[in-house]
Amino acid sequence: MDSLGNPDTEGKEMAAGKARKAARKGGSPKPQIRIMFRKAIAMGPGKADLLQAIEHTGSISAAARSLGMSYRRAWLLVDTMNQCFKSPVVETLTGGQRGGGARVTELGQDVLARYLAMDAKAAASVRKDLAAFTRLMAGR
Repeated sequence: MDSLGNPDTEGKEMAAGKARKAARKGGSPKPQIRIMFRKAIAMGPGKADLLQAIEHTGSISAAARSLGMSYRRAWLLVDTMNQCFKSPVVETLTGGQRGGGARVTELGQDVLARYLAMDAKAAASVRKDLAAFTRLMAGR
């Protein structure tokens, strides 16, 4: 069970992340939600992908590489998320044989699960309208 009491959805979350990446590369149109806090995007599809990659790799730099982004960009996204929530969503670890790493905190896991649930609900709620909208687009 996840933090919302739902069955574990890790595989579905990774598949959803891959589907979002494919949609951004020219696949079918897909609605995307972004959660704004003050003037910053607290959570959006790229940050969700980054959190999933950090969970998978245990490292901000490895997560950045897996997503094809620079370490600096990944670090800035993590920093923005950490500033937007009550406590950090990602913690960096120092020392150890492998020189540290990073982990998604319990709050970060909750934030990610809730964001993915909201994103799925939003997409489901506009599915019919989006199909009609898509027919109006060039090349369709």
